[in-house]
Amino acid sequence: MSYVPVTPTRPAPVRIGLIGAGWMGAFHARSLAGRIPGAALAAIADPALGPATELAAELGVGKVTADAADLFADPEIDAVLIAGPIRFHAPLSIAAARAGKHVFCEKPGSTTLEELAEVEAAVAEAGVHWQIGFNRRYTADFLAARRELAAGAVGTPQLLRSLTRDPGTGSIPNAARVPEWTMFLETLIHDFDALNWMNPGAEPASVHVLADALVEPSLKGAGFIDTAVATIRYSNGAIAVAEASFSALYGYDVRGETFGSAGMVQAGRATETSARLFTSDGLAAETPRVNIELFADAYRDELADFVAHVSARRDGTAAPDHGVPLTPGLADARRALAVARACIESVQRGAPAEIAGSAPAGTGDSAGAAAR
Repeated sequence: MSYVPVTPTRPAPVRIGLIGAGWMGAFHARSLAGRIPGAALAAIADPALGPATELAAELGVGKVTADAADLFADPEIDAVLIAGPIRFHAPLSIAAARAGKHVFCEKPGSTTLEELAEVEAAVAEAGVHWQIGFNRRYTADFLAARRELAAGAVGTPQLLRSLTRDPGTGSIPNAARVPEWTMFLETLIHDFDALNWMNPGAEPASVHVLADALVEPSLKGAGFIDTAVATIRYSNGAIAVAEASFSALYGYDVRGETFGSAGMVQAGRATETSARLFTSDGLAAETPRVNIELFADAYRDELADFVAHVSARRDGTAAPDHGVPLTPGLADARRALAVARACIESVQRGAPAEIAGSAPAGTGDSAGAAAR
């Protein structure tokens, strides 16, 4: 009797269409094309066909279109990655969900809570997986810190801090063209999610913001903001501070901290490597200068997690279990956006602002954390 060798079959890759071939979209495309197991970059959509076509040629992608609707109509595409301008995030998410496509959306999920509610309704009706690009959760140190919090290592959170300082040169090129409220909707929104995530079981209740144009003071009269500090009160009584600047001369700086009744846990660093150079000029260390340097692994890991969730739904297998709430979805997008919108209100009024949908201070909300 002869035996025919059986070659194990691999699950079909998750075929993803990219919407938006700009800076961030191109980085994600290169990851999907060769660095994410189980993923395949199937198509690229961007109204700017030139750069999209060049990217597709570089990565060997055969389908390029100026219209994202072509991706939604393609039966061979399982999911889309939305990396276009933020004003299109919600409409594209809704259209993708209605077409039965799973969605990975760069932050924010929308610019308003009302529009994000429409996304939630479309996703719920379609039963697709929707994930937002809060990549900070996927960095090794932030994830390690979150696991320490889950283990109770710092006790009850009392003080929290998160900061984002974008690299700069002391001035901001094209500052006059920076969209209004970018500080809160695109930069600090990462910090708002990090603080929400690092204070498990609590809801953000109110916020008070001080903001100014300290890097480009000539634009202050036009409403431009390049420096901000937000103080957030949580339902468990904890007080958090989120701060950001658009011009850190020493490089990209992202850090987080939770201080509690039993200790403190910190995450993030201002240096790219642990190497230190000691010379007659003093001590020097390398620092990252762009986001894809500081978060290269996190960007890839969040996409790998997205692909794993989509595969699990398609194949009827168990979803990834990370030991702590990790994969950011619509509830997380809504909580971070609610803080961002309250920050805008606080700046406009020059006073503290309540955060929509939050619990009264001091009540806590473990059910909400468990649901995430």
